[in-house]
Amino acid sequence: MKATTMPETVHEGRNVKRIREILGIKQDALAFELGLSQQAVSQMEQKETLEPELLQKVASQLGVPVEAIKNFNEERAVNFISNTFHDNSAGVNYHYNFNPFDKIVELYDALLKSEREKIALLERMMEERKK
Repeated sequence: MKATTMPETVHEGRNVKRIREILGIKQDALAFELGLSQQAVSQMEQKETLEPELLQKVASQLGVPVEAIKNFNEERAVNFISNTFHDNSAGVNYHYNFNPFDKIVELYDALLKSEREKIALLERMMEERKK
Protein backbone atom coordinates (compact mmCIF):
# COMPACT_ATOMS: atom_id res chain seq x y z
CA MET A 1 0.00 0.00 0.00
CA LYS A 2 1.39 3.36 -1.01
CA ALA A 3 1.50 6.13 1.60
CA THR A 4 -0.03 9.41 0.53
CA THR A 5 1.54 12.63 1.61
CA MET A 6 -0.59 15.59 2.42
CA PRO A 7 0.42 18.84 0.76
CA GLU A 8 2.25 21.12 3.10
CA THR A 9 0.00 23.94 4.27
CA VAL A 10 1.39 27.42 4.02
CA HIS A 11 1.30 29.48 7.20
CA GLU A 12 1.91 32.99 5.88
CA GLY A 13 2.15 34.59 9.32
CA ARG A 14 4.77 32.11 10.50
CA ASN A 15 6.67 32.61 7.24
CA VAL A 16 6.67 36.39 7.78
CA LYS A 17 8.05 35.81 11.27
CA ARG A 18 10.85 33.51 10.08
CA ILE A 19 11.86 35.84 7.23
CA ARG A 20 11.79 38.81 9.62
CA GLU A 21 13.98 36.92 12.08
CA ILE A 22 16.42 35.82 9.39
CA LEU A 23 16.73 39.44 8.27
CA GLY A 24 17.32 40.53 11.87
CA ILE A 25 14.28 42.82 11.95
CA LYS A 26 12.52 43.21 15.29
CA GLN A 27 8.73 43.10 15.53
CA ASP A 28 8.51 46.69 16.72
CA ALA A 29 10.62 47.94 13.79
CA LEU A 30 8.39 46.15 11.28
CA ALA A 31 5.33 47.44 13.12
CA PHE A 32 6.62 51.01 12.85
CA GLU A 33 7.23 50.65 9.11
CA LEU A 34 3.76 49.19 8.59
CA GLY A 35 2.05 51.79 10.78
CA LEU A 36 0.87 49.09 13.18
CA SER A 37 1.41 48.30 16.83
CA GLN A 38 3.88 45.61 17.88
CA GLN A 39 0.90 43.62 19.19
CA ALA A 40 -0.78 43.80 15.74
CA VAL A 41 2.37 42.40 14.11
CA SER A 42 2.47 39.63 16.72
CA GLN A 43 -1.16 38.76 15.94
CA MET A 44 -0.47 38.91 12.20
CA GLU A 45 2.37 36.40 12.62
CA GLN A 46 -0.12 33.97 14.23
CA LYS A 47 -2.47 34.02 11.21
CA GLU A 48 -2.34 31.23 8.66
CA THR A 49 -3.36 33.54 5.81
CA LEU A 50 -2.94 37.28 5.44
CA GLU A 51 -5.05 39.71 3.47
CA PRO A 52 -3.47 40.29 0.02
CA GLU A 53 -2.95 44.02 0.64
CA LEU A 54 -1.25 43.41 3.98
CA LEU A 55 0.84 40.60 2.51
CA GLN A 56 2.04 42.95 -0.25
CA LYS A 57 2.87 45.70 2.25
CA VAL A 58 4.77 43.31 4.54
CA ALA A 59 6.70 41.82 1.62
CA SER A 60 7.65 45.31 0.46
CA GLN A 61 8.91 46.29 3.93
CA LEU A 62 10.90 43.08 4.25
CA GLY A 63 12.33 43.58 0.77
CA VAL A 64 11.14 40.22 -0.52
CA PRO A 65 8.58 39.22 -3.16
CA VAL A 66 5.14 38.09 -1.97
CA GLU A 67 5.94 34.66 -3.41
CA ALA A 68 8.89 34.38 -1.00
CA ILE A 69 6.47 34.60 1.91
CA LYS A 70 3.95 32.23 0.33
CA ASN A 71 6.57 29.67 -0.69
CA PHE A 72 9.02 30.03 2.20
CA ASN A 73 10.75 26.81 3.10
CA GLU A 74 13.14 26.97 6.01
CA GLU A 75 15.38 24.16 4.76
CA ARG A 76 15.80 25.78 1.33
CA ALA A 77 16.45 29.16 2.95
CA VAL A 78 19.15 27.73 5.20
CA ASN A 79 20.77 26.00 2.23
CA PHE A 80 20.63 29.19 0.15
CA ILE A 81 22.13 31.32 2.92
CA SER A 82 24.76 28.68 3.67
CA ASN A 83 25.77 28.41 0.03
CA THR A 84 25.67 32.15 -0.58
CA PHE A 85 27.46 33.48 2.47
CA HIS A 86 29.58 30.56 3.66
CA ASP A 87 30.84 29.05 0.44
CA ASN A 88 34.34 27.72 1.09
CA SER A 89 34.89 26.43 -2.46
CA ALA A 90 36.76 29.57 -3.50
CA GLY A 91 38.72 29.68 -0.26
CA VAL A 92 36.87 32.79 0.87
CA ASN A 93 34.89 32.97 4.08
CA TYR A 94 32.39 35.74 4.70
CA HIS A 95 31.68 36.20 8.38
CA TYR A 96 29.49 39.15 9.26
CA ASN A 97 29.81 40.13 12.88
CA PHE A 98 27.44 43.09 12.73
CA ASN A 99 23.79 43.66 12.05
CA PRO A 100 23.34 45.95 9.00
CA PHE A 101 20.30 47.58 10.61
CA ASP A 102 22.38 48.47 13.66
CA LYS A 103 24.90 50.14 11.33
CA ILE A 104 22.13 52.15 9.68
CA VAL A 105 20.91 53.32 13.09
CA GLU A 106 24.49 54.16 14.06
CA LEU A 107 24.97 56.23 10.89
CA TYR A 108 21.61 57.94 11.41
CA ASP A 109 22.57 58.86 14.99
CA ALA A 110 25.87 60.34 13.77
CA LEU A 111 24.07 62.35 11.09
CA LEU A 112 21.50 63.57 13.61
CA LYS A 113 24.26 64.63 16.01
CA SER A 114 26.02 66.54 13.22
CA GLU A 115 22.81 68.34 12.26
CA ARG A 116 22.14 69.30 15.88
CA GLU A 117 25.66 70.72 16.15
CA LYS A 118 25.08 72.80 13.00
CA ILE A 119 21.82 74.14 14.40
CA ALA A 120 23.49 75.08 17.69
CA LEU A 121 26.29 76.87 15.80
CA LEU A 122 23.78 78.80 13.67
CA GLU A 123 21.81 79.77 16.78
CA ARG A 124 24.99 81.08 18.44
CA MET A 125 25.86 83.06 15.31
CA MET A 126 22.38 84.58 15.21
CA GLU A 127 22.64 85.56 18.89
CA GLU A 128 25.98 87.26 18.23
CA ARG A 129 24.49 89.25 15.36
CA LYS A 130 21.68 90.50 17.58
CA LYS A 131 24.20 92.02 20.03
